[in-house]
Amino acid sequence: MRRRDTAAVCEAGPAQCSPANAAFLAEIAAAQRQGLTALPGGLGLDAALAQTLQQQVGGDPWTDRTGVDRLRSELLVMRQDERDNLFGLLRDHRRGTDPSELWIAVVVASACLGSRHLWRDLGLASRDRLRELLSHNFPSLVARNTRDMRWKRFFYHELCERGGGIACLAPSCDQCSSRPECFGPET
Repeated sequence: MRRRDTAAVCEAGPAQCSPANAAFLAEIAAAQRQGLTALPGGLGLDAALAQTLQQQVGGDPWTDRTGVDRLRSELLVMRQDERDNLFGLLRDHRRGTDPSELWIAVVVASACLGSRHLWRDLGLASRDRLRELLSHNFPSLVARNTRDMRWKRFFYHELCERGGGIACLAPSCDQCSSRPECFGPET
């Protein structure tokens, strides 16, 4: 994240993580350690926050067991502006009751750079579990997804609509030839 965004995320101290977010982050961290996510060690957080998170949720220390973490970290750097835009979208729609919502925003924005469905790139068990995470932290954004659009595509569509520097590929989803890929159940 950019320095100003990192400073905002740093306000979320280890004792301030809600039980729900501690559970979500522990689940994602465990999946990352098993190689089931698109996230590097530390889940996309800077080193200090990753260490704080590791102390918060427990588990093994972050390690780069395969060299994949280095590549995933490089991807985050190469696509920093895109990740910042995604983080900003999530930050702007956070519930605002728990500082760890910012940690979740960083992790979700980082996972959006993966190539699979967002719930898979986060290492969650299902799209329903992702909806729980998003509803808990970003309820106003979840409420905007009235057409059951897949989450990554929905986030990018929202960035397009707000003029976040993301190119819109079609003037309307209803006119887009990729519509079946964006809406409906994920398998």
